[in-house]
Amino acid sequence: MATTAKIARDEKLAIAKLAKKPKLSCRHRNRCFRCGRPRGFIRKFQLCRICFRKLALAGEVPGVVKASW
Repeated sequence: MATTAKIARDEKLAIAKLAKKPKLSCRHRNRCFRCGRPRGFIRKFQLCRICFRKLALAGEVPGVVKASW
């Protein structure tokens, strides 16, 4: 049979567990905002290399032109 002191202690522990803030992860990964690809990320445009190439060839990225020499 549980005593009232033990029940009160268990309730306090349960409340303390719920009150704890979750740990923030320091391992942030930059991802393409169009497809979510984590690799080949171009930080200036927030795109992966594949999406960047498609948009650049379509002329949808301002200030980017195909090189010719």
